[in-house]
Amino acid sequence: MKLNELTAHELHDLIVAKEVSAFEVTEAILKRIEAVGEKLNAYVTVMGEEALREAKRVDEAIAGGGKISPLSGIPIAIKDNLCLRGATATCASKILYNFRPPYDATVVERLKKERAVLIGKTNMDEFAMGSSTETSCFGLTHNPWNLSTVPGGSSGGSAAAVAADATIMALGSDTGGSIRQPAAFCGVVGMKPTYGLVSRYGLIAFASSLDQIGPLTKDVTDAAYLMNVLCGHDPQDSTSLNRDIPDYRRALVDEVKGLRIGIPREYFGEGIEPEVREAVEKAIRLLKERGADIQEASLPHTEYAVATYYLIATAEAGSNLARYDGVEYGYRAGDKESPAGNSMLDMYERTRAEGFGDEVKRRIMLGTYGLSAGYYEAYYLKAQKVRTL
Repeated sequence: MKLNELTAHELHDLIVAKEVSAFEVTEAILKRIEAVGEKLNAYVTVMGEEALREAKRVDEAIAGGGKISPLSGIPIAIKDNLCLRGATATCASKILYNFRPPYDATVVERLKKERAVLIGKTNMDEFAMGSSTETSCFGLTHNPWNLSTVPGGSSGGSAAAVAADATIMALGSDTGGSIRQPAAFCGVVGMKPTYGLVSRYGLIAFASSLDQIGPLTKDVTDAAYLMNVLCGHDPQDSTSLNRDIPDYRRALVDEVKGLRIGIPREYFGEGIEPEVREAVEKAIRLLKERGADIQEASLPHTEYAVATYYLIATAEAGSNLARYDGVEYGYRAGDKESPAGNSMLDMYERTRAEGFGDEVKRRIMLGTYGLSAGYYEAYYLKAQKVRTL
C-alpha cells in the first residue's frame, strides 16, 4: 500500500484507526515530489518542513484523544495565485517574483482550521492566462501520463500533482476552464463551483466577475469533502453568497435512476476530437442503461461564448493588472540586473515590459482596447449583454 496513491477519505479512515500517521502520509508525499519533481515541474514552492511540523501536531492531537476532521493531516497543494502568509505568491510571473503576502486567503484559513497539511504552491500559466501551463516564468509543467504533452491550464500544476500522486488534493482557480480543462487532461476530478459559493478573498485577481476557486481531487468523494470546507459566506468578499451550504457528501449516491441529464447539441459540432466524442457518448449510454433520463437540449448562444469571454476577461484583466507598476511591491526595473532611466514613466514602462510575459501583455492590450473611449459600448458593454443572454 503506497500512502501517496490513496484518496483523502481512505487516508482519513487509516489515520483515525491509527494504522498510519499523518507524519507518514506527509513523508510519502514529499518523497514522491522529490522523485517526480524535475520531470513534472508541478511545484514552484515545496514547504516540506512546515508540512511535517503540522502533520506531527495532528498526530499529537490524535494521541491525546482529540477528534480530527476529514481533512486533518491530509496534504493539499495550493495554486500559486492564492495567498499563503509567509510563502511567495508569484502567479508564475516575474513581476511578482518576490511577493510574500502578509495574510492568508479565506480558503487557506479554512484549510488551516481543519488542520490540513499545506504541502506547497503549484505552477500555473502566468496570472492564470493560458490553457497549457506553458506561459509560466518557472517553465512549463508536463502531463504525468505523457511527459511530451501538456497538463492543461491554467491550474496545470495542481492537476498534474494530483494525477502523479504528488499530493492528495489541490486547489485551483477557474476563470474560463482553468480547473475543468486540466482535470480532463490529467484524468482527475475538478469543478468550478457556482460563482459566490467560495470566497475569492486572497485570490490574486485575473477577471473578477469570472474567477472562482475550486477543488482538484482523485475522486468525487474527496471533491465533496473539500467543497464542504471551501464553501460559505465571507464578509471580506463582496460577491460572496450569504446562503446555507448543504453537506455535499449527501450527493454521493450510487444511483442515477430518474436523474434528468441534458445533452447540448451545440457541444457536438465541428472540432470535437473523435476519441473525445466516443468517450462522452459511451458515458451517456452507460448513464442511460443505469436509468438516467437523457434529453437533448439546446444552448443557442454557445457560438458566442468564446468571443464574449475574451472581451470580458481581458477588460477586467487590464484593469486588475494595472496595479503592478513597480512602486509598492514585486519586480521593479532598476534593480541591479536592469538599471532604469531617470523618469517615473520610464520605470513604469520598463517594469511592465520586463515583468509581464507575452500572453499577459496580449490580454492587457486587448482589454485596454475594449475599454477605450469610443469602443467601450461596442465591445465591453455588448459583451456583458451577450453574457446575460
